Order: sequence, then structure tokens, then C-alpha cells
Amino acid sequence: MDSVEHGTAFIVTRNGTPIGELIPLRKKRTVTREQFVAMSVNAPVIDPARFRADLDDAVDNKLRDPYAG
Repeated sequence: MDSVEHGTAFIVTRNGTPIGELIPLRKKRTVTREQFVAMSVNAPVIDPARFRADLDDAVDNKLRDPYAG
């Protein structure tokens, strides 16, 4: 467990056959409001109407009855 805590991943086997992987958890990275603002300074301005249109073109958002044949 110490090795996993320090970043080492292991393949778990049963009778020599891989059945899983033991990997370290990713540490949560906290970003402050000030850091977010600083990173966003050069971000492009997003046109909400164009963004919505792009989403509508890419994703089928029609409601469907899951029980209908």
C-alpha cells in the first residue's frame, strides 16, 4: 500500500491471469477564484447562441419514451 500511495500501480492477477489494476488515486487539485480568473484572462469569448447551436448539431436531445417500441 505504501508503494501505491507513492504512485506505483500494480496489476492484480489470479492464477497468473490479470483481473484488475491497483492504482493510486488522483489527488484533487483545488483552484482558487483568483487562479481561475488569471487562467481565463486569454480565453476566447464564447457566443452563447452559437455554442448552443453547436451543441444542438452535435447531440440529439429529443425526448423519447423509453418504453415505446
